[in-house]
Formats: sequence, structure tokens, C-alpha cells
Amino acid sequence: MKLPGQDAIARQADEHLVTHKVKLPRRLVEHPIRQVAKRLSLALVVLLATAFVVYSDHDGYTDNSDGSVDLLDAFYYATVTLSTTGYGDITPVSDAARLTNIFVITPLRVLFLIILVGTTLEALTERTREEWRLNRWRSALRDHTVVVGFGTKGRSAIQTVCATGLRKEQVVVVDPSVQAIEAATAHGYAGVIGDATRSDVLNRAELFRAKQIIIATQRDDTAVLVTLTARQLNRGAKIVVAVREEENAPLLKQSGADAVITSASAAGRLLGLSVLSPAAGMVMEDLISQGSGLDLVERPVIKAEVGKNPRETDDLVVSVLRGHRVLGYDDPSVGGLELADRLITIVRATPATHVAPDARPLPRD
Repeated sequence: MKLPGQDAIARQADEHLVTHKVKLPRRLVEHPIRQVAKRLSLALVVLLATAFVVYSDHDGYTDNSDGSVDLLDAFYYATVTLSTTGYGDITPVSDAARLTNIFVITPLRVLFLIILVGTTLEALTERTREEWRLNRWRSALRDHTVVVGFGTKGRSAIQTVCATGLRKEQVVVVDPSVQAIEAATAHGYAGVIGDATRSDVLNRAELFRAKQIIIATQRDDTAVLVTLTARQLNRGAKIVVAVREEENAPLLKQSGADAVITSASAAGRLLGLSVLSPAAGMVMEDLISQGSGLDLVERPVIKAEVGKNPRETDDLVVSVLRGHRVLGYDDPSVGGLELADRLITIVRATPATHVAPDARPLPRD
């Protein structure tokens, strides 16, 4: 009889065995059973070819038992020859048979051995290749995005960031669930299995080299611990955190988060807006769906716009980022645009607008 929670404890123990493991995306390969079947078929073809070659010149061979070589003897000779057993009871005696052994049967023997040991060699070298691939990945990883949590929020965040031009090779997912990491690698992202509240797990994700960090855990207390650890390891990265309860947002900002998104409150406000105006709700959903319809884009001010009012630009300006302040387009303090300003604009989603967003840390309260 199983005690309550025993299955959960067993699952945690199994996941603990693979903690800290880094998994890279794999290319689609043929099913192992099909590969083995092909190799066995090829080995059988080599065996049949060798037996046919021997039997076609059976007069050039002698058998110590009865002196003649029949079809069964040909298969027997092919088997012991290809497997390098070589009992010596059947031997080639004619010049033609010996030349056939040199130029035909010997290459077939080598091919047969390659087929047999191919699977073993592949298994032995798989770990070496994986280590080499992992080391190459780590040495090339710079200014990437680390996503903690591959649930609904984490997947949506990755899709949005990748829609702006970020390559999948520049995304590393951290999650304690083996199934979640397998799903991440199936989508083309690198994954680290482990508890993201531990610094050694985040170090395996090369977080200290990351440019931006997205934290989308299931629990708010876990998000706080991950944020504290991430900020300690990387002082300059932009950290964006999703929490369930709005009351935890100030604590996350004190822990080092640049931006905190309250998922429950945001969903509730979108629901309320959709009730009051379904069309407005559709527009808001369109704005937060990157890559389709209307997009919110942050861009620098160009020289031709310096001194102009935000309403005088070609784009629809929503806000102006000036220093540590985010100002509305109609804020009187904006005045004329400055070259150091950045603009939050609404644009029609096209391939030209899919540029990676600026990764500077947002101002903290």
C-alpha cells in the first residue's frame, strides 16, 4: 500500500538524479530500431554475398572432412571468415580462390566488422561528442536570454521575444521538470534541469553572461528567491518577473527585478476591459501579441525628429523614455524630443519592425 504523497516523493527523487543536467536541442534522427534493422539487413546482405562468391568457385576450396564444398559449407565458411573465427577446416587451394579471398572476401570481412561494431562505437563516442558540443555551446553563448520556468507564461514570453528577432540558439530554459526541458529542447531551445534558486544551476545556464532574464515560476516565493540569486550573479542584466499576487510586486523590485508583471491582475484588467468594450479588448490583445497586427516597439529618436513634439513624428508615439523617467506623449515636460530619448510607438507588424528590443535595465522605483 502506498502512502499519500509517495508518488510525488518518488518523482522528486527521480528528478534529483538529473539535477543540473544541460540538454541541447537535437536534430531529428531515424528511430534506433530502424537503424539497427538496417544494419542487420546490410550485414545479412554481406553474408549472402560472401557465401555466393565462395560457392560460385567451390572447386577452388577444400574441406578437411570430405574434400568438397557444397552450399552449406559455403555459408559456413562465409560465417567463420566474416566473424574472423577461422577454424581452418575449409581453405582456398586454387589461385583464383585465393585471389578472390584477397580482393573480395577480405573487404567484405572489413565491412561486416564495421557494421557489427558501428553501434558500439557510436555508443562509446556519443558521450565524447556531447561533451564537445556542450563545451562549444558554452564558449559561444553571450548576451543570451535565460527563461526560468517553461509553463504557459514562460513559453509565451519566449515566443514574444523570438518574434522580435531573437534566435532560438540565444535562449536557455531552466526548469526542475524533466518533461518541461524535453519540451523546450523539442522547440529548439537549450535547457537546464534543476532548481533555479540555486546558483550552481543558474551558472550552468551561463546566467552571469546573460543580457536578459525572464522569471516565470509557478510560485511567488520561488520567484523572489530566483530573482535574488539571479541579481547576485548578474548585476547588469534586465530581469523581468511574473507574479500571481500584486502585493508581492514591491518585494520583487526590492529583490532586484527591473519589471514585475502581475499575471492575475493583468488578466483581470483585460477581462474587465473586454466586458466594457470587446473591441478595445481585442486591440489590447493584438498589442501584446508580438508579430501580428499592431506591435509596441521601442526605438531611438532619429536626428530628423530632434526638437519635434511626439505628435509630429511619423509613428504613433505612446510614451517617451527620458533618462530614468517614462513620460506620456502628452506630458508637457516632454517638450521637444532629444537625441538621447527613446520612443515607445505603435506600428503595423511587418518583417522590418521585428527588431530585438533594447535590453537596458528599466528604471526602478
